[in-house]
Amino acid sequence: MDHARTADQRLFQTTNREFLERTVPMAGVRALNDDGGGFDRKWWVRAAELGWTAMLVPENLGGGTVSGSPMADLAIIAGECGRAVAPGPLTTTSAVLAGLASEGERFTDTIAAILGGETVAAWALYERGAALNLTGAQTTLSRDGSGYRLNGTKDRVESGDQADIFLVTATGPEGPVQVLVPANAPGVTVTAKQCFDFVRHTAEVVFSDVSIESDAIVGQSSVAATTIETQFQVAAMLAAAEMAGATERAVESTVQWLFDRYTFGRQLASYQALKHRMANNKTWLEACHAISWAAAVSFDHDPTATAELVGAAKSYIGAKAPEIVQDCIQLHGGIGVTWEHDMHLYLRRVIVDRALYGTPEEHRRRITDLLDRGAA
Repeated sequence: MDHARTADQRLFQTTNREFLERTVPMAGVRALNDDGGGFDRKWWVRAAELGWTAMLVPENLGGGTVSGSPMADLAIIAGECGRAVAPGPLTTTSAVLAGLASEGERFTDTIAAILGGETVAAWALYERGAALNLTGAQTTLSRDGSGYRLNGTKDRVESGDQADIFLVTATGPEGPVQVLVPANAPGVTVTAKQCFDFVRHTAEVVFSDVSIESDAIVGQSSVAATTIETQFQVAAMLAAAEMAGATERAVESTVQWLFDRYTFGRQLASYQALKHRMANNKTWLEACHAISWAAAVSFDHDPTATAELVGAAKSYIGAKAPEIVQDCIQLHGGIGVTWEHDMHLYLRRVIVDRALYGTPEEHRRRITDLLDRGAA
């Protein structure tokens, strides 16, 4: 199902699928895990050349899109990354670029370096022991003469162990604020954390009296709050699209298995009970694709509708994708729960995407708040 994609978008999808199959096959994903996980920096530069980093950046800053619908094109990439259980900082880098691009030409050099893949950027949003909180960060930015000092600890920073620069969400003298901080700045300590996903690392980043100049500030107060919300919607949307892609591949593999496997002289696919289970899984999968695509294309229209659709996509797919993949594992029988089989890789990806950038429960609360504000 192409979900009304244009011919250019379908070609773009095919190109990216072939790139991922060629450069990071499942054997490559397992090899990355054996080597400690993460991603190859040279590989990320090649991905950037395909336009992975360009979608949310205006043309005057070096970016551009395939179809003129940036989030729709980016969702296509995320879906293919989910299918391949691919490495790379696509989601977190996209969130950072969304924030920097909102500042116009202030960060042209930084954006150019990220666009080329030479610089890896990570969004430092979450905090240790705390749930999702977009504008009430415990990390603080305080005045220090003509500059500032940044103090706090950020947790679950996606690709933080390989990042060159962080976009840090904090609380400043005037409220929410974001600042750009080089990973090698004095006072920054990065500790890699084990992640459930084979090739997606997270990190804890401690900022201890880090000196910040005023030109590193990316929005303050209400401007920062708006930018943070946009970044969050971008990250949540991409996580939802990635879950849908991973689930699609798990379903495809299971359907093939049911046709290939025989018991008592019959294909497993011939048993009515298994047909019904896979029919349900396929129905839920199509719903995941539909709501994911609707959320992606909504970015070009009404911001309020986008907030609701992104929340609906992340909450629905976050709830359904793990259930579908778990059922696919069960339908494989004993082989499905072995280390050697690839099915657990898809489960790892959807479980991590479910947790990051808003759980289903958190997004349902956000939707409730949106509806309450609309009624008021």
